Amino acid sequence: MRIALASDHAGFTFKGEIAALLHELGHETIDFGAPSTEPADLPDHVYPAALAVGRGEVDRGIFVDGVGYGSALIANRIAGVDAVVCQDPFCAALARQHTDSNVLCLGGKIIGSAIALEIVKVWMTTDFFGTEKYVKRVEKVREISRRHLVPLDQVPLDQVQ
Repeated sequence: MRIALASDHAGFTFKGEIAALLHELGHETIDFGAPSTEPADLPDHVYPAALAVGRGEVDRGIFVDGVGYGSALIANRIAGVDAVVCQDPFCAALARQHTDSNVLCLGGKIIGSAIALEIVKVWMTTDFFGTEKYVKRVEKVREISRRHLVPLDQVPLDQVQ
């Protein structure tokens, strides 16, 4: 799979560790920044990474900031993105099984490196249940997105990075 990675300065170190793990698991990563631990504005990196997910240029995204919620707030404003915040492997499994999420957001100030890597492993290797009950629920959420988010192919190019 092709995975978009993004962070701010607080998530920079974890992002590198996550990239190494993903490469070990046979995935390709595309790093949208931040490039260092120097202060960085989260939208500058998460927004273009979320666009790549929404456009289907990558299969999934993993974004890391201080708490994870900032990344999720930005990502979930993009049509085609279903971002979740996970702080333990159990939630990561449920996020894939129940919601078919395509973006994982982590908090570099909330969890340690070992748990972050375990969350990524679980999230990357867990399949969506795909049973009628869960498909119906996911489709209801996607219908909300269709009603309220502008499809990326309808956004003027000068408004999209």
